[in-house]
Amino acid sequence: QVQLVESGGGLVQAGGSLRLSCVASGTSFSSYTLGWFRQAPGKEREFVAAIRTTSHTYYADSVKGRFTISRDNVKKTVYLEMDALKPEDTAVYYCATSRAVLSAIRNPDMYYSWGQGTQVTVAS
Repeated sequence: QVQLVESGGGLVQAGGSLRLSCVASGTSFSSYTLGWFRQAPGKEREFVAAIRTTSHTYYADSVKGRFTISRDNVKKTVYLEMDALKPEDTAVYYCATSRAVLSAIRNPDMYYSWGQGTQVTVAS
């Protein structure tokens, strides 16, 4: 079982940047696909970005070009660099682990270990 702990959220002005981190405990970190999801009040959890064991990356259209996902297998950490933030990026951000095939990588039901979330608030 992998335990995940996110950090780095906060309040930022529109156009600003934040870097989220997610540290994992347990074994086999390098064998997992890692994903970031977010959930705004009253909305369903949505895919943001994922990085596979090959370090190939995938993004939601809404964040492509503004967000960057990366991983450090030695530190057992996955990062989400968020630039040019918009008020609509406001949400609780979660990291999660998966062994999903590529076609299912955006489906939160295919992820089974989740962190507690970190709040990101973007003020206009």
